[in-house]
Amino acid sequence: MSGVPAIDVNQLRQGLTAQPAPFLLDVREPWEYEAGHVPGARLIPLAELEDRVNEVPRDRPILAICHSGQRSLAAAGYLIQLGYSAVSNVDGGTAAWVERGYPVER
Repeated sequence: MSGVPAIDVNQLRQGLTAQPAPFLLDVREPWEYEAGHVPGARLIPLAELEDRVNEVPRDRPILAICHSGQRSLAAAGYLIQLGYSAVSNVDGGTAAWVERGYPVER
């Protein structure tokens, strides 16, 4: 999906301390999230995003993440279509985060 800004996991790690703090939207399935997620990530599975979009804030940047970056790309595109302005996809997703040795919550 063209037109969706992307960041890598190094930028994500640096961006988590930014102000205003970004909303890290994890769109994986609950079992994937429970197995390990980026600290502070909020789970809204992609299949539920349309019904739960009101849980995604409009007043801060949105960083969408999944396992490798495909589901989050779809989620980011959807949010942009709804008028969210500061939305980015995390390239490589949680897999890249774990591969770098960054901390995960379980």
